[in-house]
Amino acid sequence: MKTEMARSRMERFSLAERVSHWLVAISFVYAGLSGTALWSKAMWWTAGVLGGGEMIRAWHPIAGVIFSLLLARLFWMWNRAMRLDAQDREWLKVGHKYAMHMEEGVPESGRFNAGQKSLFWLQSTSATLLFASGIVLWFPELMPRTLRLMAVLVHPIAALASLGGIIVHIYMSTLVVPGAFTAMTRGWVSPEWAKSHHPKWYRETSK
Repeated sequence: MKTEMARSRMERFSLAERVSHWLVAISFVYAGLSGTALWSKAMWWTAGVLGGGEMIRAWHPIAGVIFSLLLARLFWMWNRAMRLDAQDREWLKVGHKYAMHMEEGVPESGRFNAGQKSLFWLQSTSATLLFASGIVLWFPELMPRTLRLMAVLVHPIAALASLGGIIVHIYMSTLVVPGAFTAMTRGWVSPEWAKSHHPKWYRETSK
């Protein structure tokens, strides 16, 4: 029975990877919602959901630091696997075909495809900018005026870039690639799924 089960499953993400991923996601949601409430009057209603204006003013920067630290751990775990190579750059040129389930001519993917790798680097870069500009905005009295003005501009731009990337990520993992979301919840995928979506990784893992 165990042998048959092992043959029908391939470990996609370890428990440590899944826990790190979901902690990053939770902290991102809180930091994102509280941040948009502070940034836009149209989103102020979320402040009530999160405990009120004083609460989110106090906890938004703390949540941002927690998010950055958790993402740093995920970066440490995945950064080598996320490096783009020549084949990934070719994938990006025709990546729209993958999103439309027209995979003919799309280069084979390893454990992560070029779209996932690009999202990883987008989020890592955005998080770095959010953290740096957030520190400036958290302690404005200690910062020179030029730095404060730069932070006021950089922080929302980085936040919007990060939010846009997450929206695409959720769309792809739930609607475009069935099975991608459950792989991050249960940790495994079927060999057929792996062979279809990440054939290079399937061959490497099956050796």
